[in-house]
Amino acid sequence: MVDALAGINLRRTPQGRRADARQVANNAGGYGFTVTPAARLHRFLTLGVDSGTYYTSASELAADNAQVVLDAAGADATELVRTVVEVSTSGRAPRQNPAVFALAAASALGDVDGRRAAFAALPQVCRTGTHLFLFGRYREQFAGWGRGARRAVAGWYLDSSLERLEYQLVKYRQREGWTHRDLLRLAHPVTGEPARRALFDLVCGRDAELAELPLYRAFLAANATSDVASWVRLIGTAGLSWEMLPDAALTEPDVWAALLDRGLPQTALLRQLPRLTRLGLLAPMSSRAAAVAAQLTDPQRLAAARVHPVNVLVAARTYAAGASGRSDRTWVPSAPIVDALDAAFYAAYGAVRPAGKRTLLALDVSGSMMSPAGGLPVSCREASAALALVTAATEPAHAIVGFTSAGSYRDAGLTPLAISPRQRLDDAVDAVSNLPFGGTDCALPMVWAREQGVEVDTFVVLTDNETWAGRVHPHQALAEYRAATGIPARLVVAALTPTKFTIADPADAGMLDVSGFDAAVPGLIADFSRGEV
Repeated sequence: MVDALAGINLRRTPQGRRADARQVANNAGGYGFTVTPAARLHRFLTLGVDSGTYYTSASELAADNAQVVLDAAGADATELVRTVVEVSTSGRAPRQNPAVFALAAASALGDVDGRRAAFAALPQVCRTGTHLFLFGRYREQFAGWGRGARRAVAGWYLDSSLERLEYQLVKYRQREGWTHRDLLRLAHPVTGEPARRALFDLVCGRDAELAELPLYRAFLAANATSDVASWVRLIGTAGLSWEMLPDAALTEPDVWAALLDRGLPQTALLRQLPRLTRLGLLAPMSSRAAAVAAQLTDPQRLAAARVHPVNVLVAARTYAAGASGRSDRTWVPSAPIVDALDAAFYAAYGAVRPAGKRTLLALDVSGSMMSPAGGLPVSCREASAALALVTAATEPAHAIVGFTSAGSYRDAGLTPLAISPRQRLDDAVDAVSNLPFGGTDCALPMVWAREQGVEVDTFVVLTDNETWAGRVHPHQALAEYRAATGIPARLVVAALTPTKFTIADPADAGMLDVSGFDAAVPGLIADFSRGEV
């Protein structure tokens, strides 16, 4: 006779059923825990919502996360601003949009102190003209332009040095449906500096004296000529950036050679590598290619420019492909540059102190991980592999496995992955992009390690947390592993999409939720593995 009570097991529960009263149904039909509002906010700020997920459309994900921001603005706008500033200034997000959105929300929806904090933080978060235009667009989605908002925008134009302001106004002339003329007319900044007042007049279309505005004068001269030698001279004497030049100038190799000699900013250099290659400026064994390669891999330059590692990954993938996904332009990748981008990815993470622990890295390579990472042209699957390689390069005792299909789509399996940091980054990422995937069972790393007798101090699961296929929940599998081996194993769950779900039990001090792909993540994993977090 079948015992109907035999299926009631509080220590081993299928992921399609609730194992704990705190669990909720996730978007894939399984059950997981929910993260705190603060963790949700951090996921939003570091990951963004531009692309949606496999189970949730971009609009649904945006609405869900926007509500988290709106709730935070209403509950404690001052704390929201503090978090926004920390994430933005430390370069923890590949795109600035989420931070500017949250700042605009705080400026419109917060209490008096919160609004003041938001306005005071405007120069820290909106560091370029593009960011300021973005703030203007988001601000109008929440409220009109009150006195505080106008005063804050006016301060952006008044409080920076004249040289820096001139550069911003000439380089970033219009974005997001806004121009500096629009914002200046809205904010009405009042200055007693003749040169600053002249700059405002010029931007607003009025005649003014150019004597103390050398960059603006050079910008006008560059756009009034078609002479290559003049463009080169103006770049060298006035320091014009490529955005300040007319379109015709950007097709000239001599112009780009002058820009390189003057020094392209790190982010601009990453974006312009295909163009520089097409123009013949990065030929292998050339001194210019060697100089560019050295700049790409300079840790100080990467840190100073707040270059996000995922942006380096995007540049590396795009450049190595030799073709643009946005046009029919092609180029033959220069080997020194490909190598430099590979090294730059690791350099962008900086030096990570090894934990010295036995680490099992488990990569979710399922279909749900094919959604873009942070709205960028690289998938969460690819970004997770790249992030795993950084930890693998840090910890000598490691293994890497991937969640794959064990047969049919509904049969979850686990496959050891023969990838290592000694491989080229693009080759390692490609290795996880062609695997058979099925239902993701994030309990399998612990189950597999117990069954195979593998001793693990720290399990690191890189996932979107949309797990549903297993016969036991991940937190239960970790408890079984600890009991069977006597090892106080830890579990780090790296969230790669901004949902509210997690497989980690928030009540277990041996489990940690992190989010994003930024430079802080490998160090945080190592610190937790050592027991310092």
